[in-house]
Amino acid sequence: MNQAVAGIGMTSQRTRARMVDRLREQGVKDARVLHAMGLVPRHLFIEPALAHRAYDDSALPLGYAQTISQPYVVARMIELLIAGRELGKTLEVGAGCGYQAAVLGVLSKQVFAVERIAPLLTRARENLKLAKLTHIRLKHADGNIGLREAAPFDSIILAAAPNTVPAALLEQLAVGGRMILPLGSSEQVLSLIERSESGFTETRFDAVRFVPLLPGVE
Repeated sequence: MNQAVAGIGMTSQRTRARMVDRLREQGVKDARVLHAMGLVPRHLFIEPALAHRAYDDSALPLGYAQTISQPYVVARMIELLIAGRELGKTLEVGAGCGYQAAVLGVLSKQVFAVERIAPLLTRARENLKLAKLTHIRLKHADGNIGLREAAPFDSIILAAAPNTVPAALLEQLAVGGRMILPLGSSEQVLSLIERSESGFTETRFDAVRFVPLLPGVE
């Protein structure tokens, strides 16, 4: 592992390990998720000027009115998505800088991610290449319409909040699959959608705060 990936000082493996310890103390229990969070060098996915804050438990700005989610929220959402099973074929809506896609890529060999802001998608590609996670497939697309050509998906995760669950994403969720998303506008909550032969069930969890899921591409 080269020094840029390994990190030094506040971006070192030791600092990353402290982040994992904190996640465990915050209630994240799935060993697979904790392992993936510990493997991915978060400092590669943010602006160099903010690298010293890479392993703080806070969201950080990416530009374009977007943020990289705080580590706890990433771990919490993936833990709810993976609980008692494997992720399988996974779709991420809102790739941003590629960090959450990277964590998903440690846990699944079939990860697709869409991003509506072209410069962010370019950055995500570069970041994932540097992190040597080149099996993740990225597309410039409107997350509201998903990725029909690769559907159905066993797991879908949204990194932006719609007011209602997009119908296209429900259609692209496989029977037996799960979708985790922040849902709502002024007040948002983590919502886990599960699809069975008889339809969809929804379970609500923590209050959260995400940027809104916007239509179209830029």
